[in-house]
Amino acid sequence: MTLLSALQTAKSALFASQAGIQVAANNIANADTPGYVRERLVQAPGPTQRIGNLVLGTGVQLEGIERQVDRFLQQRMRAAASDLANGQMQEQAYVDLEAVLGELSDSDLSTALTDFFAGLHDVLTQPEDLAMRRLAVLEGESLASEFRHMAARVQELRETTNDRVADAAQGINQAVTEIAKLNTQIVHMEQGGAIFSDAVGLRDKRDKTLDELAKLVNIQVEEQANGAVNVFVGGDYLVFDGTTRLVETVVRADRGLGVYEVRLGQTDAQLRASSGELAGLLGARDQILGGYLDELNAYAATLIFEFNKVHASGQGLTGYGALLSEHRVSDPAAALDAAGLPFTPVHGSLRVETLNAQTGVRETYDVFVQLTGLDDDTTLASLATALDAIDGLAAHITQEGRLALSATSDELQFAFADDTSGVLAALGINTFFAGTTAVDIALQSVVRDDPQLLALSRGGVGADSLNGERLAGLLTTPLDSSGQTSLAQRYEQWISGTAQASALSQAVTEGYRLFHATLEAEHLGLSGVSLDEEAVQMMTLQRTFQAAAKVISTVNELLEVLVGL
Repeated sequence: MTLLSALQTAKSALFASQAGIQVAANNIANADTPGYVRERLVQAPGPTQRIGNLVLGTGVQLEGIERQVDRFLQQRMRAAASDLANGQMQEQAYVDLEAVLGELSDSDLSTALTDFFAGLHDVLTQPEDLAMRRLAVLEGESLASEFRHMAARVQELRETTNDRVADAAQGINQAVTEIAKLNTQIVHMEQGGAIFSDAVGLRDKRDKTLDELAKLVNIQVEEQANGAVNVFVGGDYLVFDGTTRLVETVVRADRGLGVYEVRLGQTDAQLRASSGELAGLLGARDQILGGYLDELNAYAATLIFEFNKVHASGQGLTGYGALLSEHRVSDPAAALDAAGLPFTPVHGSLRVETLNAQTGVRETYDVFVQLTGLDDDTTLASLATALDAIDGLAAHITQEGRLALSATSDELQFAFADDTSGVLAALGINTFFAGTTAVDIALQSVVRDDPQLLALSRGGVGADSLNGERLAGLLTTPLDSSGQTSLAQRYEQWISGTAQASALSQAVTEGYRLFHATLEAEHLGLSGVSLDEEAVQMMTLQRTFQAAAKVISTVNELLEVLVGL
């Protein structure tokens, strides 16, 4: 071994110490940089040389710089991040929904229901008092307004969530484009895997982008030998080397809202997002908020039809001089139970009462509604004919397909009773509520303008308040249409079900949150920068550098002695 060989060996140690100090300094500089992964200098013994019978080393050899990362742990973290983002979106939807419900406040739907039926009980004490009737009508209008307000608020939440779906699709495209670009740069920097050292800064940036994409949608990442990564969602690729497949949004109608669907641009196949923010938003929009809107509309429809059926069988303090049905029929020759009415009538009958206001003479007529599936089923046309045959009553079908009724003289009034078919409620005749769902529920204008038409009597115009008792007790009356469940019980089940679903969503999301935090702590333990560890490493490298420099200084002195001989 010559002095020059020793000098070369010390030189390699000097360069290795310098490189190590550079790596440690870079780690320290990026200790607080989001997404940065700790780097490590990879060293190996240099090639050996043979001098006589001796095999001697030639120093240290620098092989590269690699990141301290566990790819399997990364994949688990991304899956956990997708699940957490999914849970958070649905958790937030329930939080927003509970704010809309406002239960236990003075402005919730249950308070409006209670106030309305309490108002009906109050009016029974003085059924002829117009002020009491007007107050009950106002409570009904307030209830209808609360339904509409709640439906509008839920729809607003759906619109906001829907806009976030479009933002998520845009975020996916931005991340996919960035990953493909970084793939190209990394392959070029690492020469397709020909060199050992990682393109550390580019890989950190790509990992950060992959993490952001994983929050948006559940992805599977496969790293190739050349350093590029392929990204898949449900078996469909988004990134393949430097090639991308972007997503696009298409609009479809859903419950009164134009909602976005996220599809793969080249195949038009729906993006199979089972987790991530996108899946959470879709679930919040369609299942949580959309499902609640369905429940709200169904509850409002039940209230409208059941209340109107009872109201349509009663009479007010005065009868009608003219009346137009709320709902239309496109084909007057079709059987009424197949005519497309919002509520379906059944086989039964009803009574029509005429009253001469001057003489006080009352006449009662039975009208049969035949709905048995045979050829003689009642149609709107045949019903109009039967009503028109009643003495003192004229009936015809308007061009819009509505049934129009009118008394044949100013002295006559008409009213209805004992409708077992529900056809009056289905057509919107002698009803209290207008509309069919929570979106359009309102008061019938004739009742709102004239509270005398509030049908509290069952024995004739202004005769008693028996029908009012049925209306006031409807909140707690078991209903056939709800499986013998009352409106009050159904509301309680509905709201408690929503609260339970919200609590379950919070519990599941908390589990995701804890699991993700555990994986993140494990990842930071491996890939995060510890300033204490780097300080110790810096001191070790400093001593190595000093020792190598001392060797060089010693060899230099020996060379000077040798030259001076």
